[in-house]
Amino acid sequence: MVDAPAEQPTGRSRAKADRRDALLTAAARLFAARGFNGVSIEDLGSAVGISGPAVYRHFSGKQAVLAALLIGVSDDLLGGGLAVVDGAADDTAALRALIRFHTDFALSNPEVIRVQDRDLESLAEDDSHAVRTLQRRYVELWVGVLARRHPRENTAVLRMRAHATFGLLNSTPHSSSRSLPRATMRGELESMAWALLG
Repeated sequence: MVDAPAEQPTGRSRAKADRRDALLTAAARLFAARGFNGVSIEDLGSAVGISGPAVYRHFSGKQAVLAALLIGVSDDLLGGGLAVVDGAADDTAALRALIRFHTDFALSNPEVIRVQDRDLESLAEDDSHAVRTLQRRYVELWVGVLARRHPRENTAVLRMRAHATFGLLNSTPHSSSRSLPRATMRGELESMAWALLG
């Protein structure tokens, strides 16, 4: 039996998906600058050229926008991390690739990191649980690689090192300097993370 071909997105559905993505990008920027409580639905709509009420065609409310942003990025991190480990030749290569992957994430998403740091507590309980579950799985992915490289090391110590590495890499919204080229920032962050974990 031949599978039916996947339905191609219509122009309308593509436009709706694009508008939703634009709203999430604008939300990251606005929430990072003003905080979740400092941004209104009207501000979100205006940022992408629509009215405030039109935002409700895409999200049930401002809290749903925050949830989509933070759950989405947590899911992307976990999925990307799993792909990196699956594609690595060995655990040393996996660790180096995870460091590169997370460094790239941190340098590319300083606004999302700022929102996560400041506004996670503004999520509804179920959404907060979803974010924390995804993030725990991401941490344990790193811990698994570290444990295979250092089988005699205490797992709690390895978990602490992983968290310390995230703290280092996720400091980019506060530590990155406009005077430093991105390649320099990347090299410095990767070197420090490898020194901590390798």
